[in-house]
Amino acid sequence: MATASNTPHARILIIEDDPPIAALLEFMLNREGLQVIMAADGNQAQSLIATLPQPPDLVLLDLMLPFIDGFELLDQIHNNPAWRGIPAVVLSAKSQEQDIVRAFNLGAADYVVKPFQTNELIARIRHQLTRRRS
Repeated sequence: MATASNTPHARILIIEDDPPIAALLEFMLNREGLQVIMAADGNQAQSLIATLPQPPDLVLLDLMLPFIDGFELLDQIHNNPAWRGIPAVVLSAKSQEQDIVRAFNLGAADYVVKPFQTNELIARIRHQLTRRRS
C-alpha cells in the first residue's frame, strides 16, 4: 500500500485561515515528505485554482474562510475540468450534519471535524492519495 512517505512528490494545497493550524498542518505534511502549497483565505485559494500550472494531488480545506468560503471553493474545484478528479478533504469546525452533507454533495472526498487527531488526519490523507494513484 502506498503511504504519504513513499509519495514524496505529492503536492497538497492547504486552504486554512488560522495561522497556528496552518503552520501545524504544513509541519505535519512536510514531515510526511509531502510538498505543501498554502492559501490563507478564499481569494488566495481561488487564484491558485485559476493559475497553478498543474493541480495539486489533494486539497485540504477549511470551510469558514475570509472572502470566499470553502463550500464555494469545493464547487469551483468540482466544476473545473483540470481539478475535477482532485480529492478535497474538508477540515472544519462545522460539525452539523447539514454542513457535512453539503460538503459531500459539492464533491468533498472526506470530512474531518476540528479539533482533529493528527494521526487520523494523516491516515485519511494517505488513503486519498493511495486511491488517486491506483
